[in-house]
Amino acid sequence: MLLTHEHHEIKRNLIKLIETEINPHVDEWEDKEMFPAHEVFGKLGKAGYLGLCKPVEYGGAGLDYSYSIVAAEALGHINCGGIPMAIGVQTDMATPALARFGSDELRRQYLAPAIAGEYVACIGVSEPGAGSDVAAIKSTARKDGDDYIINGTKMWITNSLQADFMVMLVNTSNEGNRYSNKSLIVVPMKSKGITIEKKLKKIGMRASDTGIIHFDDVRVPRSNLIGEENMGFMYQMMQFQEERLWAAANAVDGLLNAIEQTKDYTAQRHTFGQPILHNQVVHFTLAELKTEVEALRALVYHATEQYVAGKDVTELASMAKLKAGRLLREVPDKCLQFWGGMGFTWENLISRMYRDGRLGSIGGGADEIMLGIICKYMGTLPGKKK
Repeated sequence: MLLTHEHHEIKRNLIKLIETEINPHVDEWEDKEMFPAHEVFGKLGKAGYLGLCKPVEYGGAGLDYSYSIVAAEALGHINCGGIPMAIGVQTDMATPALARFGSDELRRQYLAPAIAGEYVACIGVSEPGAGSDVAAIKSTARKDGDDYIINGTKMWITNSLQADFMVMLVNTSNEGNRYSNKSLIVVPMKSKGITIEKKLKKIGMRASDTGIIHFDDVRVPRSNLIGEENMGFMYQMMQFQEERLWAAANAVDGLLNAIEQTKDYTAQRHTFGQPILHNQVVHFTLAELKTEVEALRALVYHATEQYVAGKDVTELASMAKLKAGRLLREVPDKCLQFWGGMGFTWENLISRMYRDGRLGSIGGGADEIMLGIICKYMGTLPGKKK
């Protein structure tokens, strides 16, 4: 993937915005276990970062997906994982299907204010009994005149306590198989019948609000359907390509920063008459970790180049997501070890990455799901032929 002057400028300016408008407040928002999404998204929207790849007629920049990948890298400079994740939900998880398949009216009503940062979006897929197995969701939407009546529960929903709307995956038919009876519907979060059971208390991603949401006879217009009815599972699978590429790209710069911070700390910290960094096990380990992260970046760029060219990158995106999740566990763990006791303190950015990064192998499809997808494309699953 060839980066242009525009790519570099987008990344440089976004990092500048992060350093002035976000990072100074991260510790406060981590303590509060929630960041002010409307305030932060408003600044990002005004600067044009919430619609880089969205249609120009709805306020987007109309750029190709490589620009979203560069922005995802820049968001890795935020001093926590929860805020970048919340932004990624807005740009690359809740709105791609809406932008691609939504009606003109639906896009003007919801996509345009999401791009402007006036609305906060969330994606409603996971449920108490359906996480990685998306097809197992139980939430339903039945027709009643010009409306849908929605019932069900969504869990682990990022942004849900502050969201203005949810793009919700529901069962809209009792016919067909479990892959052809689902639809994506835009649900305003202030609708009657929606209750927030609680905000989940997590070991990491603490600045991001994550909720359990109940839907009891929630009535929404049938015009809030995205695209065609019963095509929701396919739309969601298409969204996953972008979500997983985004997640892998978002890991890169944060991991490199962790390595750099550890290099600096171990160069200053002395034991037994020399800097810790001068021990071969330390500088060799950091060299190996940086090599792995740059290999991840190369994989992400290769997959992005193919995606922009219109290719199916499900296998490559799954590989990148798998590798990113593994490195988000390995890099903070090994770096933390070299910080010694300081690495075990709550405020340390490496320990924060250690906590936040653990979600990388679970959210957006667990490692085991990624391996299954890769095996399917390789033709190595029992009874499967390539």
